[in-house]
Amino acid sequence: MSMKINQLEIENVKRIKAVKIEPSANGLTIIGGRNNQGKTSVLDSIAWVLGGDKFRPSQAQRDQSVIPPNLRITMSNGLVVERKGKNSALKVTDPNGEKGGQQLLNDFVEQFALNLPKFMESTSKEAQILLKIIGVGDKLLTLEREEQEKYNERLTIGRIADQKEKYAKEQPTYNDAPVELVSASDLIKKQQDILAQNGENQRKRERLHQLEQEDQRLMEQIQELLKKQEAVRADLSIARMNAKDLEDQSTAELERSISDIEEINRKVRANLDKEKAEDDAREYRRQYDQLSKQLDETRDAKNELLKSAELPLPELSIKEGELVYKGQQWDNMSGSDRLKVSTAIVRKLNPGVWLRPPGQIRADGFRSS
Repeated sequence: MSMKINQLEIENVKRIKAVKIEPSANGLTIIGGRNNQGKTSVLDSIAWVLGGDKFRPSQAQRDQSVIPPNLRITMSNGLVVERKGKNSALKVTDPNGEKGGQQLLNDFVEQFALNLPKFMESTSKEAQILLKIIGVGDKLLTLEREEQEKYNERLTIGRIADQKEKYAKEQPTYNDAPVELVSASDLIKKQQDILAQNGENQRKRERLHQLEQEDQRLMEQIQELLKKQEAVRADLSIARMNAKDLEDQSTAELERSISDIEEINRKVRANLDKEKAEDDAREYRRQYDQLSKQLDETRDAKNELLKSAELPLPELSIKEGELVYKGQQWDNMSGSDRLKVSTAIVRKLNPGVWLRPPGQIRADGFRSS
């Protein structure tokens, strides 16, 4: 419920010698006059007596006056507020006669109401205040921060994916190259094994030749070495079995592979590099698509949060962290629309707030909208 000023008495404050005002219950009370006649002094006095020392004028006492300021306001709820004496001590009396101080006033008077023009001159703070009032400010800030982080991460991953895809396309491909790298040591070992086997075959042939010679000598001494001949013939039989079907292998193919190993391995490495580049590109593209999905989900969550937010005016909304009223951002709103939005935000902040509504006091002779 809003409150009104029923009676106002001011003495020796700034340019005011003495003034007493009793605003009508309905309609508009205008304080008029020429420049430097004390219109603003009236409003400053109201702010001081209700808002506390933070609103006290730097030179509160009227020039050439030896009597200290004296201020008294009677509110529509029966609250009486006084400042008087050398130190302008505050005295607050509620309708039951109980004494109180500035804290009692703060329960009824919202600071924004005492300095509404300053609130209206702000740019983006009023949007943050409104978001805090309706209970979505912190969550929206978290979502916007998460949205920016996902966007930056996706941007980085996308650039890496583009680079990897470009690098993969530029790599040459050799269809005639083996799948794995060729090892020179393996080829040399195979060659050595074949040479060793051929050497063993040669040893066996030489052994056969030796046995044949021995057999010839034994034939010449058959009478004398009959027993030895029988043993040699047994060995000969075994040797012949071992030598049967022996076949030497060619190392020409291995020699060619050894001579071409560097070129073969170069092609294999090139194929592996291309395959790795393609794998990297696919992985970064997958990460990019995943981050795009997460970014869309975050934005959807933010939009749903704002759609469900209870704003204090029917045509008031918040787009990209800025207030929009009747389709206009704050810097494009008319003065009256800014006043409506500011007043609505203050009322939303504290339903029991005191405001200077239409029909109440306004300085400089202008009618409030």
